Amino acid sequence: MRILGIDPGLQRTGFGIIEQRGSALQYVASGVIRTDTDSTLAERIHTIVQGIAQVAQEHKPDCAAVEIVFVNVNPKSTLLLGQARGAALAALVLATLPVHEYTALQVKQATAGHGKAKKEQVQEMVVRLLKLPGTPQADAADALACAICHAHAGSTLQQLGSLAPGLAKRGYRVKGGRLIG
Repeated sequence: MRILGIDPGLQRTGFGIIEQRGSALQYVASGVIRTDTDSTLAERIHTIVQGIAQVAQEHKPDCAAVEIVFVNVNPKSTLLLGQARGAALAALVLATLPVHEYTALQVKQATAGHGKAKKEQVQEMVVRLLKLPGTPQADAADALACAICHAHAGSTLQQLGSLAPGLAKRGYRVKGGRLIG
């Protein structure tokens, strides 16, 4: 399975593509879609949509994983980030990709082992997990971490799926990727 991870941002939107074969993860590509800070909001959103569309067309992922927006202290910044995220989601939907969403806490936990990991720790674990020769840019590393999170979540959900009949008999069910009892 080829997974496209997206770390949305209005100035820099990170992308990272990995392949999952069984439990093995392999790096495919990563980078950053940059927008011109002197451009209008509409032009910046256009750049993000076109950039993600180009990445999806070139690398042909099977699905996408996007980080959920962190609510900031500054409402204007949060709104702008939400618009960049919306542009990214629109591009993925137009590319007919299934989209999965993860919080920053989930992404950090899946890559670094705990939800309060610092950016540098996430970058280092991305390098280790994907056996990269160097450290990717922060936004690209976050996007790769998002893809890794989905790879790990998908494996866990498959395992839960195989256990589902037994769990159902005990009064448990899976809802929204969580086990509920």
